[in-house]
Amino acid sequence: MDISLMGKNPIVAIISTCIYEFNNEKRELESPFQGRLEWNGSADMQDVSISVLNISLNDSGIYTCNVTREFLFETHRPIFTSSTLIHLTVMKDAGRDLTALISAIMMYILLVFLTLWLLIEMVYCYRKVSKAEDAAQENAANYLAIPSENKENCAIPVEE
Repeated sequence: MDISLMGKNPIVAIISTCIYEFNNEKRELESPFQGRLEWNGSADMQDVSISVLNISLNDSGIYTCNVTREFLFETHRPIFTSSTLIHLTVMKDAGRDLTALISAIMMYILLVFLTLWLLIEMVYCYRKVSKAEDAAQENAANYLAIPSENKENCAIPVEE
């Protein structure tokens, strides 16, 4: 299988350079992309993709990816050829995507809302538990009170 990229420029003639070859082993060929290519294809050759690493502004352009694969059968050897046009635009600085910005804002709003809700819920539960404890202590005091210790009966008049 041979993979080649052909750069197109309207002023300059088309230059065809084979940059990668896979013939039972991976091999980068001499090209402007040498040392920056990474095989992403599969072992069974169903996927024959490669990546160009560390791209620069000079790599922008229109490229043609040509893949040629020869199948080796006992009776015949068919050759498969495919060609795809690739538009590569390298930007100096990628701007923040609007969706990412909105997502970040919504995350912070949700975080503040959930924190406030948790705080209000904690205060509500604290008050409810406090009232329940007060009521339980009052009921326990009334239940366990001994009549002779009651304030109303503390001084029994003695008759002489």
